[in-house]
This record gives sequence, C-alpha cells and structure tokens, in this order.
Amino acid sequence: MPIEIGGLFRLRLLVLINNSFEGKVPINFTYCLELKVLNLIDNKLGGKIPEELGSLSKLTALGLSSNNLTGKIPASLGNLSSLTKLSIGGNNLEGSIPEELSRTSIDFIQLGFNSLTGNIPSSLYNLSNMRYFRLAANQLKGSLSQDMGVAFPHIRQLVLAKNRFTGTIPVSLSNASMLEGIFLSINNFTGLLPPNLGRLQNLRAINMAMNQLGSSIGDDLSFIDSLANCTWLRTMIFGYNFLRGPLVSTIANFSTQLLAMVMGNNQIHGTIPLGIENLVNLTYLDLVMNHLTGSIPSNIGKLHKMQVLGLLGLSGGIPSSIGNLTLLLNLDLSSNNLVGDVPSSLAACQNLEYLTLSNNNLNGSIPNDVIGLSSFVGLQLGGNAFTGALPLEVGHLINLVELDVYDNRLSGALPNALDNYVEMRDLGLGGNFFEGEIPTIPMFLKDLPFLTYLNLSFNELEGEVSSVESNVTISVEGNNNLCGGFPKLHLPTFVNVTSSSGKKRKHPYAKLLVLIIIGTSLLSLLALFFIIHLRRKKMRNNASSTQSSNEEFLRISFGELHKATEGFLESNKVNVGSYSSMYKKILDEDGIAIAAKVFNLPRRGASKSFMSECKTLRKIRHRNLVKVLSACSSLNFQGNDFKALVFEFMSKGNLDKWLHPRLTLLQRLNLLLH
Repeated sequence: MPIEIGGLFRLRLLVLINNSFEGKVPINFTYCLELKVLNLIDNKLGGKIPEELGSLSKLTALGLSSNNLTGKIPASLGNLSSLTKLSIGGNNLEGSIPEELSRTSIDFIQLGFNSLTGNIPSSLYNLSNMRYFRLAANQLKGSLSQDMGVAFPHIRQLVLAKNRFTGTIPVSLSNASMLEGIFLSINNFTGLLPPNLGRLQNLRAINMAMNQLGSSIGDDLSFIDSLANCTWLRTMIFGYNFLRGPLVSTIANFSTQLLAMVMGNNQIHGTIPLGIENLVNLTYLDLVMNHLTGSIPSNIGKLHKMQVLGLLGLSGGIPSSIGNLTLLLNLDLSSNNLVGDVPSSLAACQNLEYLTLSNNNLNGSIPNDVIGLSSFVGLQLGGNAFTGALPLEVGHLINLVELDVYDNRLSGALPNALDNYVEMRDLGLGGNFFEGEIPTIPMFLKDLPFLTYLNLSFNELEGEVSSVESNVTISVEGNNNLCGGFPKLHLPTFVNVTSSSGKKRKHPYAKLLVLIIIGTSLLSLLALFFIIHLRRKKMRNNASSTQSSNEEFLRISFGELHKATEGFLESNKVNVGSYSSMYKKILDEDGIAIAAKVFNLPRRGASKSFMSECKTLRKIRHRNLVKVLSACSSLNFQGNDFKALVFEFMSKGNLDKWLHPRLTLLQRLNLLLH
C-alpha cells in the first residue's frame, strides 16, 4: 500500500475493500487528520493494528476485517470518541477486549473469528446505542450480564456463537424489542430458555444449538408457546441440548414464515403434532435423536418445500406421500422401528442426495427406480431385512461417496460396475449373502482413489485377495472361501490347482481335494471308532465321571475378559469366524493362557450359535478336544449383551493349520489311513 496516501491531509474517506494489498497497515494514515472512514476489509494485510490509529479523532468507521492481522486490539482505539463502526473480525487477533472501547460511540462491533480470550468487559454494556454485537468464533468465556436486554435496548443482532460462555440466557433479552437475530450456539449455556421470547415481534432467527440447555423438571419446551407469537420467525434451532418434555402442539400454530425447525438430539417425547402440514414453507425439519413415538403422519407429504427431513423413534411404515416432497435433498429416517417396503414413490424425489434408512425393520427388495436416482451422494440402507439382489442401477450412481447396505439379506453377485464409483469413500456390503468372485482389490483400489473403508465381510465370496497392503481399511472376515491377502486379514494361504487348460489357478480349497479328504476321513474315522469303541467304553465312562466331579469351572466376568484382552485389542485377535472372533491372552491373576471366543451378537444368528455351542460342549467330553474353561453371558460397559466362551489356549494351533498348507496331499492321506 503506497505510503504517499499519508500526504492526503484532507482525505475524509478511504475505501479499498476486496483487493490484494499486502504488508502492514501504514502508520502514516495518522497524518490524515480529517479521515472519517477507513475501510480496508478483505485484503492481505498483516502485522499489528497500529496504536497510532487512535489519534484519528474524527474517525467514525474503521474496517480491517478479513485480513491477516495479528497481535492485540490496541487500547488506543478507545480514544476515538466519534467511532460508531468497528469491524476487525476474521483476523488472528488475540488477547482480551479492551475496556477502553466503552469510551467510544460504537453501535456496530465485529470482533468475530479471531482468537480473543477473557470475559466481555462489563464497561461495554454502557454502549447503550449498540445495535450489532458480533463476537462469534473466539475463546471468550464467563457469563452474560443478566441486564443485557436493558443495557442494549436497541440491539438487533446478538452473535456470540462458538465461544466458551457459561451461565444462563439473560431473561432480559425479551425486553430488547428490536432484536432480529439471537445466535448463541456452541457454548456452555445452561438452564431454561427465557419464557417470554414471544415479545420479540421482529425476531427472524434464533440459534441456541450445542449448549447444555434444559432441566431435570421435564417441561423445558414451554418457551415454544411464546415463540409462536413471533410472526416473522423463519429459523429456530435448538438441537444438541438437554431439553426435556413433550413436543407441544403449538408448533403447528407457528407462522407460515417458518423455514427451519431443528430440535434434534434432545430428550423430547410425544408424537408429531397434528397440523404440522400448516407450515407450508418449512424446508428443514430435524427431530432426530429424541424419544418420539407414533408413526410418520401421511400429511407430512403436504410440506412441498421440504428439503431436509430427519425423524427418529417412530414406527409403522414409510408413507407413500413422502414422494410428494419432490424438493427433498436429505431424508434421514434411521434408527426408527419402521417396517414394510420402501415406497417406490420416493423415485419422484429427483433431487435427493442423501437417503438414510439404516437400522430399521424394512424388508422386501430395494426398488430399482429409487436406488437408481442419479442425484445420490450418500445411500445408507444397512441394518434392515432387505432381500434379493442389489439392483444393477446402483452401478450408475457415479456421484456416490457413501454406500452402505450392511446386515441385510441381499444375495447374488456383486455389481460389476463397483469401480465406477470414482468419488467413493465408504463402501459397506458386509453381512449379506453376496456370492461369487471377490473384486480384484488392487485394481479396485486404483479405480477408487478416495476410498477409505471397504467392508465385504460375512458374505459368501470366494477367490484370492491380493497381498498388496494399502491405506484403505478393508474387512473381508467371515467369507470362508477367501484366501491370500496380507496378514492383518487372517486368511488362509492359497492352494495351486491346475485347470484343464494347463494353466494354474489359485483357489482356497480345490473341489477334488475336498472330496478326497472328506470321504477318506469319514471312512477312517468310522473304522477307528468301531475298533476301539468296546475297548475304551469302560475307561471313558470312568474318566468322564472323575472329571465331572473334580473339575473346577473357572468364573470369568466381562470386566476380566476386557482387561485381559486389553479392550479386545486387534493385536490380540488370533482368528475370525462367521459369528465370532477369537482372542488370546494370559489372565493376570492365575497366569492361565486362554483363548476367548467373543460372539458378534449384532450379527444375525450369533446368539443362536452361542447357545448351540454351549449345549453341545455340555454333552461332549474327550481328552483330544480343547478344554472349556468358562462361559460368559453378561452385559458390556455400554449395557449391551455380551457372550463368550473361554477355552484353554493351544499354543501349537489347530489341526487345520498343521494339515493345510504344511502337508502335501500324499502326507495327509497317509495320516488318515494310518
């Protein structure tokens, strides 16, 4: 910035906004004693705010926002008695707000998006002409003056979001009748909201999200009755608090000006009020993570301007009228108790980008015309009971970033067009009945450069997994016909089998080998059993009786298993099955090496598998079977069911690891015959 500007002694107004000026703010501005307006907003200026600016006695407006300024706010700015507008937000300023600013005539102050600390100086409440009070995105703390609404009777915008303020919301704010916007989100405010906010007839927006508002009484939503009187209200956001109480029917009486109602992540109960369809201009309705009951009202389809809809805690089916919300961008109905089919009418929502229906009881096939919407960016259908094949249309969703259909009953081959998802980051196909060859993972990962998570576990896939490691989190456990891969995948190595064409192909278990081993094993075992049955009968009965009377059953709790396996650390995992994972560790107290078989209960059939194994192991005893030390059926630290079997750890592994791949086919046959 040219220093010659300081020679313009009669300069009264200098506006150089939205340029690329660099360097420091010139000190020689102080020679321009007639200067009233200095506006350098949105440049690349650095360094500190010059103390000397405090000598510009006629300055009424100072704008230095959106630069790279550092240091503290000069206390000398308090000498500018005529200053009414101070905008220095969006820099890297630190330190506290100078008390000296109370000596000015400021009615507009913008200090947001810096790194300011400390409390709001009590002297600032003397600026009775304050209209715009913007201190958002700093590290300010302390409580607000309970007389704020009286001290700032003309205030229009109160913007204190994203700080560290505590205490209660001043009840006196309801006296500031000119208030248009209250933005106090992302702080630590507590207690109830002022009950008379309905006095603010000019209120357009109120955002109190992400605080600790609420009480233990359970009637925290009474303020909504008053807010219904704010006929200009367009946005009300109270999500992520601790508000308790019923969802009051007054909501349906709000002005048709209302555009957004965000009440998610609280402790609200009750049903969606009748008359919700009266809010004809509503574009954003978020009631997720509450304790709502009842069903989704069919008349919600009359909210034709809806763009974002999130509901939780409801039951029944998804009404087909939701297909009337043709402007929908985001539909979140996850973690409800919804049943039935996905209505094909959703295909009319041609702008839908995010569809989240996970963790319900939805069934039937996934409608082809719905999943084929080219607008999809995120598609989450996991934790339901969908059947049939994954529609081929899913392969055309080239904008998908997230696709999750885990834990359903989908079957058939994986779509051939999976590598079309060039933007894909999370791909979850686990817990289904997909079959056929696994995709060639190195090429797969090359075609999906942004992929961070790939889950193909607990299906019926087969083939060889490449040993090339990557930064992608890959899960393929529970596919019994997979082989190869890098060590962390815990897959068996492959077996070379020569095809009829003379070329070698790699397959985990060649069909011929399986037939020979199984057939020979059965014949040998039957013959062996018949020969020794009579000779060992008495000995076996005596041993069983002695063992039953003398064996002490080890008692192990969930806490002991959790501690012994270091929180079921991945490095302690030695094997993975369809319904469980095996962990090896030594119990500190007894020095016993154990193998804990922890059942994956969210997996369908895992609990039944646990009960079946318990019944079987209770009836069978043999010196060549691994010893069962204990069974644990309890709750984990989150209150969820936990089931595990505890075995004596066999340090030399199991028979499978010795037979495959260490022994040749001939050696295995010799063992079986002799």
